[in-house]
Amino acid sequence: MKRGFGALYFCASMSAFAVASAFGAAPAYAQGNAAGDSQEEAAQGTGEEIVVTARRREESIQETPIAVSAFTAETLAARQISQTSDLERITPSLQFKPAGQLSGNSSASVVFIRGVGQVDPTAAVDPGVGIYIDEVYVGRAVGGAIEFGDIAGVEVLRGPQGTLFGRNTIGGAILVRTKQPELGELGGSARFRVGSYDLVEGFASLNLPIGETAAARVSGGFRKRDGYVIRAFDGLDLGDDDSVTLNGALYWEATPDIKVNIRADYTRRDENGAPFVFAGINEKAPVAAIVSVAAGCPGATIPFAPLVAGDPRFGAPNVPLINDPRCANDFQAKGDYVNGGTADVMSTSKVWGVSGTIQADLSSSLSLKSITAYRSTESRGIRDADNTPFVMITTDVGAESDQFSQELQLQYESGMLSGIVGGYYFTEKTHERATVPLAFSPTPPIITSLLAGGPGSRDLQVSDLKTGSVAVFGELSVTPVTGLELSGGLRYTRDKKRFVGTVLNLFPATLPDPDPLPTLAIPEGGPLFIYHRPYRGTYSAVTGSASIRYSWSDAVSTYVSYARSFKSGGFNTRYNAPPPGNVPVPFDEEKVESYEIGAKFDLGDFRLNTAAFLANYDNIQLIFRQGVVPLLFNAGKARITGLEAELSYRSPWGLIFDASVSTLDDDIRSITAVPGATATVQPGDDLPFTPSLQGSFGVAYEFALSDALKLTPRFDGSYTSKITFITGSVPDIEEDGYFTGNVSLTLADADKGWKLTGGVTNLFDERYLVQGNASLGTLGYAEKIYARPRSWYLQVSGQF
Repeated sequence: MKRGFGALYFCASMSAFAVASAFGAAPAYAQGNAAGDSQEEAAQGTGEEIVVTARRREESIQETPIAVSAFTAETLAARQISQTSDLERITPSLQFKPAGQLSGNSSASVVFIRGVGQVDPTAAVDPGVGIYIDEVYVGRAVGGAIEFGDIAGVEVLRGPQGTLFGRNTIGGAILVRTKQPELGELGGSARFRVGSYDLVEGFASLNLPIGETAAARVSGGFRKRDGYVIRAFDGLDLGDDDSVTLNGALYWEATPDIKVNIRADYTRRDENGAPFVFAGINEKAPVAAIVSVAAGCPGATIPFAPLVAGDPRFGAPNVPLINDPRCANDFQAKGDYVNGGTADVMSTSKVWGVSGTIQADLSSSLSLKSITAYRSTESRGIRDADNTPFVMITTDVGAESDQFSQELQLQYESGMLSGIVGGYYFTEKTHERATVPLAFSPTPPIITSLLAGGPGSRDLQVSDLKTGSVAVFGELSVTPVTGLELSGGLRYTRDKKRFVGTVLNLFPATLPDPDPLPTLAIPEGGPLFIYHRPYRGTYSAVTGSASIRYSWSDAVSTYVSYARSFKSGGFNTRYNAPPPGNVPVPFDEEKVESYEIGAKFDLGDFRLNTAAFLANYDNIQLIFRQGVVPLLFNAGKARITGLEAELSYRSPWGLIFDASVSTLDDDIRSITAVPGATATVQPGDDLPFTPSLQGSFGVAYEFALSDALKLTPRFDGSYTSKITFITGSVPDIEEDGYFTGNVSLTLADADKGWKLTGGVTNLFDERYLVQGNASLGTLGYAEKIYARPRSWYLQVSGQF
């Protein structure tokens, strides 16, 4: 289906409820999961209360003055949402992409909510959206790509959450809850799936009672699937899946008032590489010109001229367009699903963690909770960024990270008063190594080497980073009269960061290729520059929130709210030329202030939640270019406004309907000049991952073949308007908008506990971009990732 027809089809399908849902947010998981309920009744049963933990306590979504979407495992499975990156298909204002622009790792997530996030995946930069697994913050981008195996549900909180969740939640937070062991019940479930691209996938879980007061739960799964982008050079398939997940949990009621939860998770991925393909070359860029000269292309010349003001290195040459497939030009384009690179590529990660939660009820109204956690992440990603046979730029990034966190919460709830106070401690150590083979050296003699057929240069960047964060927080809610709630909260956060780095520009590029992380060695040719002493930064802020909610009846609730959050700064760790004084340039914290108004309607079979917001985004950490290198600076202010709505309908006769819509209007109000660097964005440009219109709908109908046997066909569609992947990009790596649909057919027997499902993803075989990146002015390359083409699957599952 073409984009224009896809958008038209989506708009026609949405028109039935567009007037009613022009404003806001949505429900999705219900309390209770009675045996025999259908897959959707369990998730959003007619008239059942939807319980969320968006304010660190269980409460009805209709009484929560936050724009929040919530989904049970059953709802996610029915809508073919198998991992966190799929959530963008059903959640307003959420963009969740794997394989970051500057990373070769397929699980390095890029997450934006309401236009706020972060595109830089390096260890020196914190994410702008907080991801939590069972209330434990995930500090690295790689750990954010989570498989939905044995989970109970997911909540997506939109807008700053700087009071109760605090750390790096200026855009919002994604809360993943795993299933808790159940006392006294021996049971389990399993599923097996096959499909196109040689897909083989399996998952199983087992609940084990241990006496009367304890139970354990174990689960595990795997997925293998061929890639859909093929390298012309060696036939390697990129974008493949090869993952293993394991989970374990132990629940113990030590006394009627003390409950202990211990959880552990492990995920390993070993894949060929992210499915980038060629998007374009600027033949007049310095590197592209050098490559053409090295290849002996006729007419290619390299006059010496300043690259930027005051830079004595060679600059942009006057290179004619050369119609020769051997040269650095658009003849290197192999197609949307063919990669033209020749460098080694890979994508691996290993993430594991363990946490312990103790909750003690001190009285009928007072409880104490302790959450202790440790997480470890190892990853390596290599990408041939130019996606050509030439050595223009290749990135090889490996990292090891360990984090420890401790949180204490004291909660009070009695009558008209409820509140929470707490403290949070977080520490993280990361060792990161990045090598970047380039087609040139920062010094002109590289031309002689290239013409002789020799290698270019290689940047080696070794970074050791340590973050320590402490926070205290509190929130109080008062209900002075029936239906009226006044809430307010404050949080003080102090982040301390320490950076020790070594940056080497090596010429010739004779550095060996160690794995996974090197001990530092300086090969013959030596470094251009080096710095190796600690640099420290401290970032602190008082953030907070306030809201007024009024419930007009059991069916209608409205609220207004204010929230302020911040994300700390850090140090730029990558350079190809020494900064003044060989001192790494720091960047400061960024801030978001948000004002929101919302209304929530619960009419039994029909639910509609809506919200409108205005956010002031200050001190934005934006990528500038210093020569060929992307650096982060505080370089702008923006205002983002939006409308959101989510709707669900469960008819008594079997019709199931879900829908969501969001609009975003981003206005870059100012750009702060950075001496010696080139801005990649200007006022009037779009912020990355901020589409003006995003929406989804799903429709299903349950046919009762008998009391227990049901046949359910389902269709889910989603539309995203034009989206920019990185500021300062070109139209070739902007997506103009797309509509995509999934279809499934499920036969289920509630009495016997089995289910057979067949489905097709990307039903219309829509060809649309999910990622893109460019450095056309200097390096001259642009790259992009297309979504996987139409695929089918068959799955059998059962439970006992």
